[in-house]
Amino acid sequence: QVQLVESGGGLVQAGGSLRLSCAASGRTFSYYNMGWFRQAPGKEREFVAAISWSGGSTEYADSVKGRFTISRDNAKNTVYLQMNSLKPEDTAVYYCARSRAAWVLGTNTNEYDYWGQGTQVTVSS
Repeated sequence: QVQLVESGGGLVQAGGSLRLSCAASGRTFSYYNMGWFRQAPGKEREFVAAISWSGGSTEYADSVKGRFTISRDNAKNTVYLQMNSLKPEDTAVYYCARSRAAWVLGTNTNEYDYWGQGTQVTVSS
């Protein structure tokens, strides 16, 4: 059983930064692509960023390109999301997830099989 635990969320003013972490259990973390998604109240969960198993490839939603950076440390079984220049519309619960497939950086929720419990990010204007 894989467990994903997010941390690092909080309240920040517009223009500020936060770094989210997602710690994974198990020995196979480095075999899988990982992703970050977010869900705002009343909205569907949406893709934010994904990273390949090696860290060599990344994918971002247009809304966060140039502001967010996804990275990973396989020695620590952890994936990160550095969020800069935050905007009020970034307010959401942020989830990390493990991809089902190693050959594609998925952008849909059905391409991921394990999910964390989420961490709240609130950006005030």
